[in-house]
Amino acid sequence: MLKILKELNKYLTLLILILFLLISSCRQEDNRNKSTNSSKVGLVFDVGGRGDKSFNDAAYEGLVKSKSELGVDFEYLEPGPGGERESALRQFSTRQDIQLIIGIGFMFTEEITKIAQEFPDKKYACVDYVYDSNKTMPSNLVALNFKEQEGAFLIGAIASNLTKTNTLGFIGGMESFQIKKFEVSFVAGAKYIKPDCKILINYAGVTGDGFKNPAKGKELALSQYSQGADIIFHASGVTGLGVFEAARETKKFVIGVDADQYSEAPGLVITSMIKGTDIAVFDCIKEVKDGTFKGGRAENLGLKENGISYVYDDNNRNLISDELHNKIEQIKKDIIEGKITIPTR
Repeated sequence: MLKILKELNKYLTLLILILFLLISSCRQEDNRNKSTNSSKVGLVFDVGGRGDKSFNDAAYEGLVKSKSELGVDFEYLEPGPGGERESALRQFSTRQDIQLIIGIGFMFTEEITKIAQEFPDKKYACVDYVYDSNKTMPSNLVALNFKEQEGAFLIGAIASNLTKTNTLGFIGGMESFQIKKFEVSFVAGAKYIKPDCKILINYAGVTGDGFKNPAKGKELALSQYSQGADIIFHASGVTGLGVFEAARETKKFVIGVDADQYSEAPGLVITSMIKGTDIAVFDCIKEVKDGTFKGGRAENLGLKENGISYVYDDNNRNLISDELHNKIEQIKKDIIEGKITIPTR
């Protein structure tokens, strides 16, 4: 009898040990899930930061959507006057709870490449990353790029169809290759419709400050309107808010960029060239959450991928006729099918 009790006691001890190990394993798994669910995204804004009603705000919308639809928390930083991009990226990179770090704007290219190499266990993304096919991208970094030239070409075609003075205006923020793409393709689109169309071109600066100077934007816009431009397209971030102010004062037309900017000058905004920064940010975050993130690559989103588009809705149907809309849609189709070659420089 005693022998039987000893055997039972041995088996009971073994059973308790197995149950203990199972419970511990479940707790560890639960902790791992909590750790994954509590991981955050860290985003560093471009010059001008939140409130530009354009590029940065579109990126922020992507963050908000990821929180509401994916349950992913986020934090963001805005570089100071000196544009401390590397410092901001490094600050997020040293945080254990930050899983993905995103830089917004082409000026992050050098810094985010360097930081990604220093922190190979983190994941990185950069919107408008200046991709160099002759260099190897870090395997933990993805470039979220857009074919802005396709959208700007369409905007030029729209403006050229609508101008009454045969004079258009373009105002860029920082004079750089990235913004030159907007300028050159806008001009090409305008001249595709009217080869003799005149386009006035100005930039607010040669540094990042060119994206955050509304006073300069207004000054340049007023000058272009006074020289005969009846429609101005801007690609200038916060500086563009001054362009809209000039449009309101002169009652002349303007075209927005990156996001729908109709509310900046209701009735005077012919359309806006939409750049899907919000979608790109959201999709990248979703890839990380789903475990499908693959770095070392550059995406290039255009009309075909719905990464680039233009606004056509109830707010501007009175400005863009059905006939013009159909004409622009045909040009869009021709671009997607490769029938139109768009210059970028």
